[in-house]
Amino acid sequence: MPTPSGGEWNQRLSEAGDQVGRGAHRLREFWDRVTEGLEVQELWSQIRADARASYHLYSKEVDLTEWKGEPRWKRGFRIGRALFWAMLMKLTPGRRVLLLIALLMLLFPNASFESGQGRTVIQFESSPFHVLGGLLLFVLLALELADRVTMKRDLEIARDIQRWLMPEVSPQVPGVDIAFATRAANTVAGDYYDAFLRRPTDGAGVEPAPADHLLMAVADVAGKSVPAALLMATFQASLRTLAMSPSSLPELARGLNDYACAHSIGGMRFTTAFLAEFDPATRALVYVRAGHNIPVLYRRSGSVERLEAGGLPLGIRPGTVYEAGRVALGSGDLLLMFTDGLVEAENDRGEDYGEARMLQILAKSQSASAAEVLKALMASVDSFVGLARQHDDITCMVMRTL
Repeated sequence: MPTPSGGEWNQRLSEAGDQVGRGAHRLREFWDRVTEGLEVQELWSQIRADARASYHLYSKEVDLTEWKGEPRWKRGFRIGRALFWAMLMKLTPGRRVLLLIALLMLLFPNASFESGQGRTVIQFESSPFHVLGGLLLFVLLALELADRVTMKRDLEIARDIQRWLMPEVSPQVPGVDIAFATRAANTVAGDYYDAFLRRPTDGAGVEPAPADHLLMAVADVAGKSVPAALLMATFQASLRTLAMSPSSLPELARGLNDYACAHSIGGMRFTTAFLAEFDPATRALVYVRAGHNIPVLYRRSGSVERLEAGGLPLGIRPGTVYEAGRVALGSGDLLLMFTDGLVEAENDRGEDYGEARMLQILAKSQSASAAEVLKALMASVDSFVGLARQHDDITCMVMRTL
């Protein structure tokens, strides 16, 4: 067999190098597709966040104090067993059986089945049992993924409907700059915001000369995800319906409360809300706070006021009378309305974002527009939280008088 010349060796080495390069490129493309371009540190943070969220989900059904005085090894075994049962009972009965069979096959690969006379009928070696156990786990994973995909598609439809219920652009009001944003912790949220024009009343339910007022609302239904989202939709419908009738803001709040009490499952599903009505002609703001986070009025001079007047959250006690607060806004004043998901946003060390950081952003944005203030605020929260999982819905509304 002739020995390759130097040129042939170089050509072969070049071809081999090209094949290795193409293989590395395909491997890189596969990795980028699986990880969606995330770095290893980001993936690890995501895995830790998912593990923490899963542990919180299952541990809710386990009383960790039950075995407090027992030895550590025994307590750890009991907690592990309780968490396993909590996870197992999340599955359907058929899938529980599949999981148990798969685990038995993986834990006891050298198994045999014998007749009653002691004669061996079937005996499995280690390798086939391991393979069967792995295949059963894969089937179980495929079934769970199918459910998840179906549910995700339905939730995405619900999310789109939820977006239609809230305004995408702010109403055009002379002398007012307004911006809003919401970010759901899950696919759908229990937070709500709205801003629209309505005819004012003279306090006795009589409409004066037409000069539309700006009605603003920020609300937070207790809980998260689908149950909260459904109640949020009923809140939106009742707010829009009641706002069409001639009524003062306290009367509007009382009507919302009576409706919420009729659909609150015995007070278990209450709603906190902040309602405000702004008169562009006089720059007077009337507001009602129904158990909601206290909005911040940041004056152009740098002073801070809290809008606290109101009453109980909606849906707790029928017939609640709500106190209305009144304040005059000057040019350059800024009003921030928000839900608790903003100030209670946590980083990976379990620390809250807090109102102090929120006020720092407002202090740095005295000459900024409402949209710029909102953008700076959300960026500040993102920077603080980092890669930690969002645990609650975040909604903000910013209004600045020009």
